Amino acid sequence: MSIIKQLGHQAKEASFDLLSLSTLEKNNFLLQLADDLLSNSDVIMQENQKDMAQAKNHDISKIMLDRLLLTKERIRAIVEGIKKVADLEDPIGQVIKGYTNLDGLKIVQKRVPLGVIAMIFESRPNVTIDAFSLAFKTNNAIILRGGKDALNTNKALVKVVRASLKSSGITEDAIQLLEDPSHALAEELMSATNYIDVLIPRGGAKLIQTVKEKAKVPVIETGIGNVHIYIDETADLDMATQIVINAKTQRPSVCNAAESLVIHEAVAERFIPQLEEAISAVHPVAFRADPVVINFFKEATLASQEDYGMEYLDYIMSVKMVSSLDQAISWINTYSSHHSEAIITQSLVAAERFQEQIDAAAVYVNASTRFTDGFVFGLGAEIGISTQKIHARGPMGLEALTSSKFYINRNGQIRN
Repeated sequence: MSIIKQLGHQAKEASFDLLSLSTLEKNNFLLQLADDLLSNSDVIMQENQKDMAQAKNHDISKIMLDRLLLTKERIRAIVEGIKKVADLEDPIGQVIKGYTNLDGLKIVQKRVPLGVIAMIFESRPNVTIDAFSLAFKTNNAIILRGGKDALNTNKALVKVVRASLKSSGITEDAIQLLEDPSHALAEELMSATNYIDVLIPRGGAKLIQTVKEKAKVPVIETGIGNVHIYIDETADLDMATQIVINAKTQRPSVCNAAESLVIHEAVAERFIPQLEEAISAVHPVAFRADPVVINFFKEATLASQEDYGMEYLDYIMSVKMVSSLDQAISWINTYSSHHSEAIITQSLVAAERFQEQIDAAAVYVNASTRFTDGFVFGLGAEIGISTQKIHARGPMGLEALTSSKFYINRNGQIRN
């Protein structure tokens, strides 16, 4: 039996075992896991340092190293996410609707687990625990295939989780890690239709595209974040400056960081010098601007067509000048990855039109796009941010990991 079939079979069996867990049992376990992760944090960080050392030898960028790093503070944040999930209302068993039909059948539609979730993700160790806690709270088993750069860290994290499961009398196969990071096994996982109920990829454009092209199992797409901020002609420019600085520089390696600035021509000449001076005091940003707006910069390079669709994950930002709100909306919808978009404006009409007409999972008015996050949205942790429209969209919390089932009861009815 291949490793994928073995993992899949064990996960499928575990998914049936997990159906019997009550909300109280799940919550108690999650709180125990939070304590176990904290008590094992030194060991986890030691394994993480092995990954960090190897990554530095492979010339990984500073931005990506930041994604890989686990500190005491970040482990505490992961633990707080677990506790938040434990506090959340359990969707499993919730009645969506109930009624008696014309034949006298009592029909109730309830939320149920998806079953077996597979995740393929890049080198972000926090995803390992976030994904498990959400899957577990919804009675799902999960198979994880992380990036090779985080293998030691992921093994340490999964070891703690499995030990906690065992000590609580719960099947350890509620979580399994594919430790071989080969592309061949990843593709086999994508094709494991007998075992996997849904596959969630989480990473860069190349990973997402590979999964879309090669997966045979159902996929929830968590797209890249080519995030735009539009500065309207009525914008408060001081507010706009602070929002752009936050969205671009606070943590540029994440998918909700701003990658592109769209600016109305009426305010470009005033806003660009103000932004350029203010943002350079926080962190230098390389601007790649269109042939007209580039004239308002002290330092910028000419943008290529590829720049406008790029998720940089770095201190780089493309800039496009427009002559109207309509042009801004059209431009953003053309190049958007449908993740998060924002408008800075004092016009209620412009704000409403932007939010209605922009095709994205999260659309902001006068706020940083950095807020697109499951924890911030009150979902506890998140398993990803879906940019598709079917089944789930935006930050995916507990409900996104459920399906529904119809329960039909009566006394001997037959269909005529």
